[in-house]
Amino acid sequence: MRILIIGGGVLGTQHAWQAVERGHDVVQIEREPEARGASVRNFGLVWVGGRASGPELETAARARVLWERIGERVEGIGFRPNGSLTVVRTEAELAVAAAAAASTEDRGFKLLDAAETRELNPALRGDFLGALWCDRDAAVEPRVAQPALRAELAKSGRYTWVPGREIRDLTGRGVVDDTGETHEGDVVVLCTGAWTGGLVKELAGTAPVRRVRLQMAQTEPLGETLTTTVADADSFRYYPAYRGEALDGLNAGQPQGEIAAAAKMQLLMVQRLDGSLTIGDTHEYDEPFSFDTTEAPYDHLAEVAGALLGRPLPRITRRWAGVYAQTTDTSRIVHRARVADNAWLVTGPGGRGMTCSPAIAEDTAEELSW
Repeated sequence: MRILIIGGGVLGTQHAWQAVERGHDVVQIEREPEARGASVRNFGLVWVGGRASGPELETAARARVLWERIGERVEGIGFRPNGSLTVVRTEAELAVAAAAAASTEDRGFKLLDAAETRELNPALRGDFLGALWCDRDAAVEPRVAQPALRAELAKSGRYTWVPGREIRDLTGRGVVDDTGETHEGDVVVLCTGAWTGGLVKELAGTAPVRRVRLQMAQTEPLGETLTTTVADADSFRYYPAYRGEALDGLNAGQPQGEIAAAAKMQLLMVQRLDGSLTIGDTHEYDEPFSFDTTEAPYDHLAEVAGALLGRPLPRITRRWAGVYAQTTDTSRIVHRARVADNAWLVTGPGGRGMTCSPAIAEDTAEELSW
């Protein structure tokens, strides 16, 4: 088949990967000169441990395997199986970590004391009780992953990248872009992320997704290796794997501080290949979103990160905001729906997009019998 992928982000690119791997010709069309949405404005985390039991965890675990296989072929994505440490500083936080580690579900969790935590990640020299270690988590480089994947796809001779074109119409033969050019294809897959207007709205109406805005930042190089991804215990409040009596106790006895609660935030910290740190993040759900970034969350992140590192966070050199789409159907990993005889819309993985995109694309390929 000849498959048209609309959208140049990680979800669209992983759909292109699946199609080419299965022997099809692919044209991937992106309205910007390069992907500029949530696919590049994230941590690059392949985050397995915190996922909800059932389909979400299964999808994330399968995606982790696929990311590693891709990383073996495409060195440029910067895949590394670095795992994660969710560091705890109070007895209430330790209780949540202990409950997660004692679960019968196999998530790769292990409870570490403070000495074991520092041995695994010597860059953490702050004052803490221990950490929840997850050996399943990994990372890639979000700013370069898509171009690296496309370069590998181009070697097949069956892949064409068409940037700077916005799709205006869907026909029985393919799509028409804003220059009037027709791109012919047997199947059209719309992976347009948080952009749900224009042609997407004409085809799908109001899709059952909501938009979520986040703030993040990047620092100067740390000056040493951060061997794992690092999270603070506020992450327990935002990931479904940790729900239970221990988390209820944490929320009741140790509520989030005013700034963290207002911004619905946690600390995640990932070292980039150049030594810098990506830190975040916040969550904003009510539109219209702010057009500016606010400083209080960054001050909070710097304080928490510095407490775990045992020294001041390196100077922040970049700040940004991003918006992603999240399906409102909590029973689904992504919104996948047929919107025309020859077209499907796949969007709304939420904060799972970078993690789950290879498996989501694999599921689309199976469902569409590619």
